[in-house]
Amino acid sequence: MTFESRLTRTPRPFDPDRAEDAIGYLPDTPAGLVPLVKGAGGCSPYLLDLMKKEAVWIVPAFDDPEAAFKGVLTDVAALSVDQLSSGLRQAKRRVALLTGLADLGGVWPLETVTQALSDFADASVDVSLKTLVAHEIGRGKIPGLTEAAAETAGGMVALAMGKGGAGELNYSSDIDLIMLFDEERFDDSNYHDARAAFIRVTRKMTTLLSDNTAEGYVFRTDLRLRPDASVTPVCIPMIAAEHYYESVGRTWERAAYIKARPAAGDLEGGAKFLETLRPFVWRKHLDFAAIQDAHDMRLKIRDHKGLHGALNLDGHNIKLGRGGIREIEFFTQTRQLIAGGRDPKLRVRETRRGLERLAAAGWVPEQDAVTLYDHYRFHREVEHRVQMINDQQTHALPNSAEGWARLAAFMDRDVADLRAELTDRCEEVHTLTEGFFAPGQAAKPEDDFGAEMEAQWRGYPAFRSERAVDIFKRLKPEIFGRLKEAAKPDEALLQFDGFLRGLPAGVQLFSLFDANPSLTQLIVDICSTAPALAQYLSRNSDVFDMVIGGSFFAPWPGVEELSRLLARAMSEAPDYEAQLNMARRFMKEWHFRVGVHHLRGLIDAQESGRQYAELAEAVIAGLWPLVVAEFSAKHGTPPGRGAVVLGMGSLGAARLNAGSDLDLIMIYDDQGVEMSDGRRPLATRPYYARLTQALLTAVTAPMTDGRLYEVDMRLRPSGRQGPVATSILSFDNYQRTEAWTWEHLALTRARPVAGNMELGAEVEALRLAVLNEKSTGAAVLSDVADMRRRIAEAKAPQGDWDAKIGAGRLQDVELCAQTAALRAGSAARTVPEQIAAGVASGWLDAADEAALTRSAALFWQLQAAARLLTGGVLHPEDLGEGGRRFILRETGCADTDSLLQTMEAAAAEADAVITRLLD
Repeated sequence: MTFESRLTRTPRPFDPDRAEDAIGYLPDTPAGLVPLVKGAGGCSPYLLDLMKKEAVWIVPAFDDPEAAFKGVLTDVAALSVDQLSSGLRQAKRRVALLTGLADLGGVWPLETVTQALSDFADASVDVSLKTLVAHEIGRGKIPGLTEAAAETAGGMVALAMGKGGAGELNYSSDIDLIMLFDEERFDDSNYHDARAAFIRVTRKMTTLLSDNTAEGYVFRTDLRLRPDASVTPVCIPMIAAEHYYESVGRTWERAAYIKARPAAGDLEGGAKFLETLRPFVWRKHLDFAAIQDAHDMRLKIRDHKGLHGALNLDGHNIKLGRGGIREIEFFTQTRQLIAGGRDPKLRVRETRRGLERLAAAGWVPEQDAVTLYDHYRFHREVEHRVQMINDQQTHALPNSAEGWARLAAFMDRDVADLRAELTDRCEEVHTLTEGFFAPGQAAKPEDDFGAEMEAQWRGYPAFRSERAVDIFKRLKPEIFGRLKEAAKPDEALLQFDGFLRGLPAGVQLFSLFDANPSLTQLIVDICSTAPALAQYLSRNSDVFDMVIGGSFFAPWPGVEELSRLLARAMSEAPDYEAQLNMARRFMKEWHFRVGVHHLRGLIDAQESGRQYAELAEAVIAGLWPLVVAEFSAKHGTPPGRGAVVLGMGSLGAARLNAGSDLDLIMIYDDQGVEMSDGRRPLATRPYYARLTQALLTAVTAPMTDGRLYEVDMRLRPSGRQGPVATSILSFDNYQRTEAWTWEHLALTRARPVAGNMELGAEVEALRLAVLNEKSTGAAVLSDVADMRRRIAEAKAPQGDWDAKIGAGRLQDVELCAQTAALRAGSAARTVPEQIAAGVASGWLDAADEAALTRSAALFWQLQAAARLLTGGVLHPEDLGEGGRRFILRETGCADTDSLLQTMEAAAAEADAVITRLLD
């Protein structure tokens, strides 16, 4: 499109006499563009000079500015080494004039202008690098490289940083570059020569671009963002940079790499380098400590520039000052750093896209994001006008009446209106961003609550750094205030002390609390109610990430969606060990979610049991293909049809509690194949035995992020004496000819959870056939009665409040329910369904069903609560007021005395039924 067809505004001429001169430079300017040219020339001596020098070129460029700009880039790419200096400067004049007029005339929006400037910077650096490297190769100064290597600058890459990396260069910007080369292209004999050559190329390129000759300059070039710039050469090997960031990289460097982009030279090599830095830039946990780092950076910049104090527009720095461009950028980048490690969608370079993605993910209110970007665009427009006046890299607003008159005219505004709008916008930016970086100080506590206990906290690992102590000082009044609101403040404080004592470090977690006050109430709730969950948090405090991730209180996703989410998370891990750690983090976050939902009454004990089981199933199912792939890489693919993992016990019944381990067995079908086909083949039986052990290791091994679950495989054929993996033929034969009654009872809850589900369907058919065959066994009831007696003799209840062990309690009722399912030959796995199968078969009547179901429900509520609150058996007198209230809410009892009476009555009633049935 032409200028005339898209012209939206023209600046007012600041100096009419000089503006007329501009028309003299452009005699063929279309009449419709005369006001634009007059205004631009009148307000900007720099643009006036450019019009004079490029009059012949700019007039036809009006017809199609996009094509004119592309033509400049094409000409730049074709420059030879002896044409570079003059050719790049001519190109710079044309780009500056074209983008200036396109910006002023409204032909190009801000984003197009800044992208065009960035694209020209890329083209200038790229042609300089490649041409200079080719020249060095031609002189024989880079041994080992041929002329063809110049196409990728011999492995040398320029990373565009800051606004250049984001495609947001301003009108008179310098360019921030980090120059690297790929040391792997060179052996020891020619490495040092190559390194010296790349340093020479970088220096020549910087001089070529930066020197202000009679024809002007191209770009002021800044190389100081490189690692340890005061002591390192201007171009360094990639491996050295990688080691630097891994060992001593700082938060400001992480923030800088948000915008980093391979801009010139070996773009593929640059992209690979940035991928190696991904773990450095994007931390796996929500990184709230970055807020304090960013705040400290802002203060240092203001101190260095003398920018503290109230807003004064005269001479105000629109970039670094109060309410300026940098505050919006810091606000955006810091939130990206906080959450980008967990949400790849936030890893974008541009400020606009960053704010949009943060708003979409719930990290920034949508209206705040819209408002901030609107201010950002306006600030950048002002910045461009200030720089266009004399081509100065300045961000200072005018400090004289004449300067304000020129700027206002350049923006087609009245001075008073412009000053008023700038004031309003800067103050609103400051209001929206300052509270995020420097939240107000909490009021000091009015009493000495917790003072004695607080004195010992300085010896805890969480307080080993002064930074942690400082952050906690801000948090303490709020936390103590919440603790004092608990039903039993001293009990809550004691549990909070246990939580702090178990923390390995404090800065990250305290920073998270500082940025998310709502978490304070959650940790107080947990500490005053569930000591076991508080201890879990001490060891796994990163699970708080999930609470503020946006979906913590969303509906439960179910097994399929959990499996999909886990697969996606593990797919981002670079290797097998990282995948196993990712699975651990995933499990712990969702496990914590179930506990919090149960604690807060969002779900009941029955639902929590289902959710814990579905989580375990999703994790085992998600790990299985990874384990098989890792094992197969050494020993070949599984012989035959592979294997299926059966969940037994509570996992098979799809009901776990907060502390459940997993009962698993492995069934395989080798189809007669005797050996695997890998580079280290194994016979079939040891293959599946070792594959099973690999799965157990994947689940149970303590790693950086802990372990997943404890696993028990004693329910496999022949128990501890049997092989850890059993062929389907052996399993069939064992169940029909050798298995004891207790093993048939265990079979009533077996369920395929991972592996070859076609094989799993056959195992399920086999299970039902065995149950039908054994349902009429004459010895079933006597065997169960004997088992019941042995259990009672082997393990006594741990007091009156033991929900699991004891006549008529949870384990006893589950044994009876499994007996009912076996006698009925039923496929039912859950306790209520198995009891119903007993009624359908005639072994139980409706009264029996009511008594057993009532006992099972009550004691499951208590067992689930006990494992969540204490990790063991309930002792109400030791729970604290919050825990007691939780149990009473779950069971519907008025007080602990009435609850104990209800327990005794339910157990006695169920015991009477079971005893009668087994007599």
